[in-house]
Order: sequence, then structure tokens, then C-alpha cells
Amino acid sequence: MSDTHLPAEGLRAVLDAIPSIVVAVDADVRVVEYNAAAAHLVGGGADTILRRRGGDVLHCMNARDSPLGCGTGPRCSDCVIRNSVAAAFRGGAVVRHRSRLDLELSTGETTTIHALVTATPFRTGEQELVLLVIEDVSELVRLKEIVPICARCKKVRSDQEYWIHVESFIQQYADVDFSHGYCPACAEEEKEDICRFQARRTARQEGNPGDNGTV
Repeated sequence: MSDTHLPAEGLRAVLDAIPSIVVAVDADVRVVEYNAAAAHLVGGGADTILRRRGGDVLHCMNARDSPLGCGTGPRCSDCVIRNSVAAAFRGGAVVRHRSRLDLELSTGETTTIHALVTATPFRTGEQELVLLVIEDVSELVRLKEIVPICARCKKVRSDQEYWIHVESFIQQYADVDFSHGYCPACAEEEKEDICRFQARRTARQEGNPGDNGTV
């Protein structure tokens, strides 16, 4: 087996190819490295990301509760990101949690996402860090919520207030394809419908005067 490895620029390309937010942080959740998805979310470069705490970089709404920023506000003790990083450092193992994050976008708009937060401890040289991955799972969470569905036609109301077939709704939010068939009860009903149709067609062909010609 050849002894091959990715050069630094290759590792950077791999990191940037990941669509989720990926940042490497220290014990105080200060960012020491980040990928393109993180930069796109915060709308900034190295000068606005590196060495800043994660909540300040991600524009966490709770970071505004204190003039000292991320980690010092009254609600920061419940922060899933900060607690996941701390647990990864303590236990030396991967930590995964799901939580709702209230963020401010680079456009100034606020947004709420349901995120799966993964904190993985690692060492580079003499420095111990945690690789923090934040995946937006809002669409999957939405599928678990109460979905408005028509009691008659079984169409589902989408976020855009359109009524669409349930297959289309699930395909839109979960990227799932469907195959169609019959359950045993419906298969039996379909068989009976076919038999009735064939009987009526035979009656018409034989000129049965009692047949009214309807199907």
C-alpha cells in the first residue's frame, strides 16, 4: 500500500466541500479553523471569525444578553453548543445533541433552525481541540410535527399554503421516492371492481336488456 496523504490544501478542499457548518474550537469555544459553510452563514472572513467565540461568530441571540458576549449571558449555561464542547473535552469522546438555535443572519434577519450538534475531540500538535459540526435538520423535525392534512382528499398543506399530495410533501422535505402497490384490503376491492366491470361489459356485448349501459 502506498503511503499517500492529502496535502494541506487538499484537507481544506475536503472541509469546504462539507455542506454543514464545521469549526474547530478550543475549550472556550473560540474558533481556530472553519469551513466555507460557516463563512457563508456569518458572511465574514478570518478577521471576523478566528479567535472569536462560537456564539459571537454564529450571531447567537443569547450572546447579546451580556456585553461580554458568548458564554457570559444568563442563558449561556444551557447552550447546547458550549455544553457539547465541554462534554467532549471532559470525556474525550464524540458528543451529539439536537437543539433549536436562534441565530441572526449576515443580512440582519433572524432565523431559527433545528440543529444536530456533533462535538469530536482531537489533537493537533500540542493543542487539544474539538471539531464542531452543526447540521440543519429542520426539515426532518418538521416531518415529526403535526402536519395539516385534508380529512377528505388527504392532501397536505405546505409552508407556502398550497395543498399538495402527501407523496409530494414527503419528497419535498425528506427526499424520499415512492413505489405504489395495493394493501391486501384494497387489492381485494380492486379485484371486485374489475370483476363487476367485466360482468357489465359482457352483459352489454350480449345485449342483455336489463343492462343500462353504465359502468
